[in-house]
Amino acid sequence: MVNAGDKYVTRTYRSRHDAKDLHYFNIIIKETDLAIGVDKDSYTDSLLSLGEREVINLRGDLETYIALQPEFRTSFFPLKLLSGAPAIAGIMAEAAAMAGVGPMAAVAGAIAQAVGEKLAGQVQEIIVENGGDIYINSSHPRIISVFAGESEFSNKVGIRVAENEGPIGICTSSGTVGPSISLGKADAVVIKADSTALADALASRAANQIQTEKDLMKAINSVQNIKGIRGILAIKGDQMAAWGDIELVPVEVKR
Repeated sequence: MVNAGDKYVTRTYRSRHDAKDLHYFNIIIKETDLAIGVDKDSYTDSLLSLGEREVINLRGDLETYIALQPEFRTSFFPLKLLSGAPAIAGIMAEAAAMAGVGPMAAVAGAIAQAVGEKLAGQVQEIIVENGGDIYINSSHPRIISVFAGESEFSNKVGIRVAENEGPIGICTSSGTVGPSISLGKADAVVIKADSTALADALASRAANQIQTEKDLMKAINSVQNIKGIRGILAIKGDQMAAWGDIELVPVEVKR
């Protein structure tokens, strides 16, 4: 997802992070704001420090590279990278090329994935959330609640992730919620994919297709044949459509 003006937005939905077996902590470096959940036995201050260093390194690599290729930050279309581009830029560019969008459409998912992979060897369970884009690797079943703005389905529908299904990415794009740039008007498009970077890029692509409730199947058709996607949920107003390996479950509204 691309942040409009790199503006910080309070993540009020994080009040719904309530898995009792996880310890949650935040890493905030400039515009990057991660919520991370790990099994309680694995959390240490050194784990937090490791995550912070990884975010600093990732951001430094991207900022240095963008100075060399400014269009990497602004393009709405896939780009050919310069020689010597950092690994994080390569991950973003590959996901963007598969989805047919600009590389920054994958930035939140790519960072969540990179941090999750960095910490995964130190923990038993890990969930990394970055602006609604989630890397998950868990031996227990998890429910990801879907926030869809003013839609009647908002916070009432969840996506079940089975035990040992990860690592996978679950990412959301919206044209009515949040500061991220979208060319569509979807309340929420959620993609489940093999990688979080790809899920992020595909969510942007699919959400761009939706102007009205009649466009939900158009959004699904735009991504369902792309290698690496597992499933999609698209929501607009009082309508929703889903395809693929994506198990929907009701969730209780937290008061």
